[in-house]
Order: sequence, then C-alpha cells, then structure tokens
Amino acid sequence: MEPLIFPIIALISAWILGALFTKVLIPFMEKKQFRQFVREEGPKSHLKKTGTPSMGGTAIISATCIVALIVAAFAGRLNIQVIGVLAAMVLFGIIGFIDDYEKAIKKNNLGLSPKQKIVMQFVFSAAFGIFAMFFSGGDMIKGTEIWIPVFNVTFDIGVFYVPFVMFVMIAFSNSVNLTDGLDGLASGITAMVSFFVLIAGCTFGYLSIPIVFGAVAGGCLGFLMFNKNPAKIFMGDTGSMALGGVLAAGALMMKIEFLLAVAGIVYVAEALSVIIQVTYFKKTKKRIFKMAPLHHHFELCGMNEKKVVLMFWAAAFVCCVVAILLMNI
Repeated sequence: MEPLIFPIIALISAWILGALFTKVLIPFMEKKQFRQFVREEGPKSHLKKTGTPSMGGTAIISATCIVALIVAAFAGRLNIQVIGVLAAMVLFGIIGFIDDYEKAIKKNNLGLSPKQKIVMQFVFSAAFGIFAMFFSGGDMIKGTEIWIPVFNVTFDIGVFYVPFVMFVMIAFSNSVNLTDGLDGLASGITAMVSFFVLIAGCTFGYLSIPIVFGAVAGGCLGFLMFNKNPAKIFMGDTGSMALGGVLAAGALMMKIEFLLAVAGIVYVAEALSVIIQVTYFKKTKKRIFKMAPLHHHFELCGMNEKKVVLMFWAAAFVCCVVAILLMNI
C-alpha cells in the first residue's frame, strides 16, 4: 500500500490545484482573446463553441509539474526519470502552445503547418529517445530493451530504439490531439489512462514516475470540472500534445508501451479512423466514416455529444481494466 500513498497525494493535490488554475485561467483567456475557432467543415452543432476560451492545457501542465516536483521531493523520490518525463510534457506542450497561439492571433483554426509540427515532434522525441537509452527501465529491463506483455519476453532493439521512441511519442501526442474534439472527452479518458499508468508503475516497483501520473490524473480531473459539457474552456493543442507526450514518455521510461496502447485504445481508434478515412478517400473518393475522427462519426449518426463522450469514457475504462489484467498474466 505504501507505494500508492504519494501518487494518491499527488492526484488529490493536482486535482485541487488544476481546478483552481483552470478557474483563474478562464477569465484571463477571455480577456486576452485566446479563444477557440471551430472549423467550418466540422459538425454544424460545434459552431456554437466558437469563442470558448482555449489553451486550458496550461492549467493541467502547471498543476502537474508543480505537484509532481513538490510531492516527489517531499517523498525523497525526485530523480532524473521524473525530470525527464515532466520535460517531455512541457516540450510537447510548447508545440501545442505555439499552435494555439498562432490560431488565436490569426483568428483561424490552422495554426502551425503539419511540417512545422512534425519537425518539432521529431526533434523533441529524438532527444527523449537518447535520454531513455540511458535512464529508462529498472533493475530487470533497461536501456534499449522493450518488453512484450502476456508473453513476458524482452528484446534489445539496439540502434532502432530511438526511432521506436520517436514513433511512440509522435503517435501518442497526435492521437490524444485527435481525441480532443468533444467536451470532456480527452480530459476524462486521459485521467483514466494516467491512473492506469500509476497502477502499472506501482505494480512493477517504480517509486517515482507513478507520482507524476497521479499529478497528471489529478490535473485532468481538475480541468474536467470546467471542461465537461457544456465546456467553459478547452485544453487546446497545448493540453492534448502535452498529455500525449507525457503518457508516451512515462510508458517508455517504465517499459510498458504496449500496455499503454491497450489502455489507450480509444486514442488508437481515433487516429486509425483518420488514417483509414484519408487513405480510402484518396483511392476511391468515397468515405468509410461520415466524418473522422471517430467521435464525429457517431455524432453524425445521431448520437448527442454527451452520449458519445460517455460511450468513449466507458470504452476507455474497460480498456484500462483489460490492460491491468494483461499486466498480471
């Protein structure tokens, strides 16, 4: 039980701080005119959300970093792994922040170009890959090794480790970004997935990184209090990119990347729906889904936004439970 104490303290503390930061951030963002501009090609029901304050991810990042550093230091567990995972969150958050800032200043929904985003993601994820080569893992597995759950086997992928890290980080940051399309969707799912990472970390004997994910889960829950339907603020790319980055970074440091893919299968499905839609349309000029990402497909099938969010939350919860069961096989 002792390993859970400090992560739970971090969760509760970040929940409170995240809620306070978000509450203060809403009028600030309104004053600074940092608002969401909804793309016209999206569901028409979303056009009413235009003008809602954005960049709320800054509250999640701030609450997470402050709480994680303080609790880890108090617990005597502040180490290079904690710093590395939080650095990944901040760096990917910076990509999203620049994107959101561009949107707010130019009053459009385009922001950074895809090329600009991917270059920054490549640089940051490559840097983290080099870092992970030296500091990831624990006593049983470390460095350039990866672990395959269920089969309980490890592989040393050597020089391919950095590209592997880059793929995981870029895939997850973009997948969470795509999931952030409905009120409370990404923040609610990420709170659950972060709690799974916390449980996995404690189960495998990690003492420091679970504190970070207690803070991430708490920060998401605090933000969710104002992000649930009807949302008073959106996390923006600032939040979604940071959350995808920190989830990938934490999983890579603890060698649970494949378990994270199971727990976060909603993110995976959202990203795959876009890839399938674009690929199929380019070849046939027809669409498989009414609209991608997947949550928009269900909306256009007649489900209201709240029901879609609840359905995706339920799916995320089940996937987290499945990941926990796989972890113990």
